[in-house]
Amino acid sequence: MPEPERPRAVIAAVQLRDVDDATFASSIAELRRLATTLGLEVVAEITQRRSRLASGKVLGDGKLVELAKLTGGTGIVAAYRKPGTRKSATATEAATESESATKSESESESESESESESESESDTESDTEAGTGTGTVTPTATVVLVDHDLSPTQQRNLEKATGADVYDRTQVILGIFHQHAKTREARLQVEIARLGYEAPRLREGGGGGDRVRGGVGGKGAGESTLELDRRRIRDRISELRRELAAIESGGKTRRQRRGDARTIAVVGYTNAGKSSLMRALTGSDVYIADKLFATLDTTVRVLDGRVKPPILLSDTVGFIKKLPHDLVASFRSTLEEAAEADLLLQVVDAADAAFRDHMTVTRTVLAEVGADAPMLVVLNKADRLDASARAELALGFPDAVIMSAKDPADVALLRERMIEHFAGAAVTAELVVPWARHKLIHELHTRCRVVDEQHDEHGTRVTVRAPSTIVDELRALLVS
Repeated sequence: MPEPERPRAVIAAVQLRDVDDATFASSIAELRRLATTLGLEVVAEITQRRSRLASGKVLGDGKLVELAKLTGGTGIVAAYRKPGTRKSATATEAATESESATKSESESESESESESESESESDTESDTEAGTGTGTVTPTATVVLVDHDLSPTQQRNLEKATGADVYDRTQVILGIFHQHAKTREARLQVEIARLGYEAPRLREGGGGGDRVRGGVGGKGAGESTLELDRRRIRDRISELRRELAAIESGGKTRRQRRGDARTIAVVGYTNAGKSSLMRALTGSDVYIADKLFATLDTTVRVLDGRVKPPILLSDTVGFIKKLPHDLVASFRSTLEEAAEADLLLQVVDAADAAFRDHMTVTRTVLAEVGADAPMLVVLNKADRLDASARAELALGFPDAVIMSAKDPADVALLRERMIEHFAGAAVTAELVVPWARHKLIHELHTRCRVVDEQHDEHGTRVTVRAPSTIVDELRALLVS
């Protein structure tokens, strides 16, 4: 069966004075990817340079009309009129209206005269968008994506002017989170954030102002419909938070059961390759996809069981620029894995031109949740870089690991680096196991890489390679 046609969308954005061209282009490209992940097809972009967003409508009048041409709207935002004021038309206004009416009548007559000619020409020619020169009809979009956070008034004004659904960046991210939430905990977290986003927009959504009867016997003004809706949202959020708190207590119990286990939290920008790296390191069936926010739930796997206590690896939700604060608050329980970790593994898409900004965003969010553990930076997707780019990264980030999650050799080196953080550097040692303690041979094979093994009258002489901590523990066992 053919795939259903995706809704068409137009991206609208304003480049402010403090935003350079590269950052602006990166933000637009990211919003385009967000739209694709949400299931939309971006057909056009409307951008403008301004010192600040236009009051009440984001874009200037000219760009707003240009945007409305793509969505079938009027491009006009009606001037605000204080409730209770009466319309008063002056003689000049009346004359202007009369002239415009006469002009529109004459234009309609001329259009009717040329209608037959335009119909014959429409079979061979098509309307072109101004300035494009493509000679094709621009598809009408039904969704407008704004690369800014909109106030309820701005969102409503844009919807009236364009005749389309208007989503700001926060709403797009919330939609993606809603699609990708699989577990009950993730669904609750997303629903809390979504209700918090919708609550201040009830008035702009056209909620009624009629009051219901209040008090015993229905006397009194009571609450308006808007107040009732807002109260229902508050009550629903409180109910969801109580349910989420019960689930979070289970997560805390699981973390306590891990005891003294060392934990490494995989953090980073969305779609940086965290889940792919975790699958390569642990061999687990972690879900991976080339999508933004493919992972919303925490997954914990054993990285190395030879070290006592074992080293655990936990995947976390990805971060993004302008991540809504409500989402950060809702996913605080999930991000506690990073806050309580012994080591942070920051995975970065080194092939992305804006990866330095992504690193800054990640560290900002980590600071918000109180994650201050030591950090190991992994510059991932190095297979997409040429030799000069890799050399430049090595010079700029001497302590980072430059690798590709698709290269087993790179993954093995990273694993060794992570184990060294807890168990010390790998060393080669020779251990003598007496015949009376020969049951420890299994322990050596389990916790070390056996390089050589020889037998004599005193026992077995084993040459092993393992982290220094493990070698010291085995020596202590043999002595005891």
